[in-house]
Amino acid sequence: MPYTIKAWEDLTIQDDFMFKAVMKDKALCQGVLEAILGQPIRDIRYLSEELSLKAGYTSRGVRLDVYVEDVAHTIYDVEMQVRNEAEDALPQRLRYYQSQIDAEILAQGRDFAELRQTLVIFICPFDPFRRGWHLYWFENTCRRDAELRLADGAVKIVLNTLGTGEGISPQLQAFMDYVNSGILTSNPLVQALDQRVQDVKHSEAERVSYMTYELHLRDARKAGEAEGEARGEAKGRLKTLRDNVRSLMQSMHCDAGRAMDLLQVPAADRQAVLGQL
Repeated sequence: MPYTIKAWEDLTIQDDFMFKAVMKDKALCQGVLEAILGQPIRDIRYLSEELSLKAGYTSRGVRLDVYVEDVAHTIYDVEMQVRNEAEDALPQRLRYYQSQIDAEILAQGRDFAELRQTLVIFICPFDPFRRGWHLYWFENTCRRDAELRLADGAVKIVLNTLGTGEGISPQLQAFMDYVNSGILTSNPLVQALDQRVQDVKHSEAERVSYMTYELHLRDARKAGEAEGEARGEAKGRLKTLRDNVRSLMQSMHCDAGRAMDLLQVPAADRQAVLGQL
């Protein structure tokens, strides 16, 4: 399916670019966190704008939407997760984000004992666990006694904006309704969020930034598709070589080396063919 760029005028807070732009406002970011946690936060600071964490040369990196800490040095990573597809494996994605944040902390030369409390928060306009709850809060506990906590400081929170009847605070309900359907109420936080969305939309600099951002995404996708096609072609060629070698081994009762010699399999392919026999 061809990659299409969503019209600038149609962006909502659910869209990745807009969510990041809105949450750059410190007061709004703090307000959203307080609504989710149900308690005040004494101030926050941005650790890095859209920090990119790299796990290694051959590993997947992650780009964090909102990465902040409060005065108690608790770290918050807030992500707008709009895709509800099986291959996204949301629990594993939560685990991976947590691991990369921990790796980033340790990369600063800190000891394991200095790993701070971290809250990874996913905002989802769908119910990933099908319980109907607005908020799913996960911490590591003992299987035998759920009241025995591991106390490793790792907390994972998933918001389901479609949740019903859970008795959450009016502040959080208003925020979820706004994220889910763009419902604009008299709630001060929602009013401020919507005003920020409108301000971003009226910014020519933000519009240009959005187009540049989307074009980079499109180019990256095209490059990934081309690489995937190349890998597919190479895999198909190796499969053909393997099948031919296997057939010749059976018909001539010879070993793989002799069969590859007869078929003139390139030296560069021989180890890969052997690995598939």
